[in-house]
Amino acid sequence: MTLPPDWRKNPYSPYRPSPWEPPQQPVSPLSSLLYAAPRFPPIQPMKRKVFISYHHELDQGWANHFSDQFSESFEVFCDRSLDEEIDSNDPEYINRVIREDYITGASVTIVLCGQETGKRKFVDWEIHSTLHHQHALLGIIVPGTQPDPQGLYAVPTRLHHNIVSRYAHFLTAWPQTPAALTTAIEEAIRRSKNKSLLKNDMEMMGRNLP
Repeated sequence: MTLPPDWRKNPYSPYRPSPWEPPQQPVSPLSSLLYAAPRFPPIQPMKRKVFISYHHELDQGWANHFSDQFSESFEVFCDRSLDEEIDSNDPEYINRVIREDYITGASVTIVLCGQETGKRKFVDWEIHSTLHHQHALLGIIVPGTQPDPQGLYAVPTRLHHNIVSRYAHFLTAWPQTPAALTTAIEEAIRRSKNKSLLKNDMEMMGRNLP
């Protein structure tokens, strides 16, 4: 093919690309995959795993309410009634079962503190195992629980020792939103990093108190 004599001088010649536009190169399907911006699903935040300890006979309704209220934001689980699960009086065996089956993997143990919670031996054992594992500990007063004349609430003794030492965190008001519970859990986890405040040397309860 013979080119016109002025094709080099004409910037718009069909035989050469425009100086203002780069030549269009054909793009293969493979190269379009290589250079396409990757699209990934949004990363979902990991749910905190929360173990709840409570008086099964008196506060089961509040434990159910806690699970219903917060299960979308947290992975909530409980002990499924240790009285029926563990048939032993050996403290070492009991602690191992509690730690391996319930406490391990949890970010925090939350003790729902009703009027009689401190009298239950399995609540004390669960708190003991939590502290043995050096996990975070949070106490929450069950709505309707009445303080004594000095304005103090009855809580499990082992939990009380750690509230006083400031290893455990404590709420006298039920958290109304997942955000409020998140704030309390993160504070409990922050406190639990100071292991020198942990108090777990009292003897484990051998029976329920009257």
